[in-house]
Amino acid sequence: MSEGIYLNMLLGIGNELNGDDGIGCYIAKRFKKRGWLAIDCSTVPENYISVVKRTKPELLVIVDAAYMNLPAGSIRRLKKEHASSAFISTHSLPLRQFISEIEQYAKEIVLIGIQPKQTTIPKLSQEAKDAANIVIKALEQGNLQEMEVL
Repeated sequence: MSEGIYLNMLLGIGNELNGDDGIGCYIAKRFKKRGWLAIDCSTVPENYISVVKRTKPELLVIVDAAYMNLPAGSIRRLKKEHASSAFISTHSLPLRQFISEIEQYAKEIVLIGIQPKQTTIPKLSQEAKDAANIVIKALEQGNLQEMEVL
């Protein structure tokens, strides 16, 4: 990874052993687009702070499962203020703290939450997979701004 090669970065966060909580990882593993660096952070996004600092992306997209009291598979762009309350906290470092560590290194940060259906079986629900395909397509087409904000 050399500085300057990637203009944009996607960080997929989650625990694949907890069903739909692994949706961020699922997306990061499947999203491939020139000019993007997609990283499956699993439950340790803090391990990638130095990568964000070195890369200094124009756009940093963080995808994770989020409890938003919506139907399973619902997708929303979330404000940073919701990072503590909406996102599932199976991560070592709270997401809000992680964002405060990296926000000065990215021109724009977009948080995307996907409402999980279940987090007990180590398998993604169909609703989560369908949502993942929508997010991947939006990333490929640059349509993130069209996503509804919570």
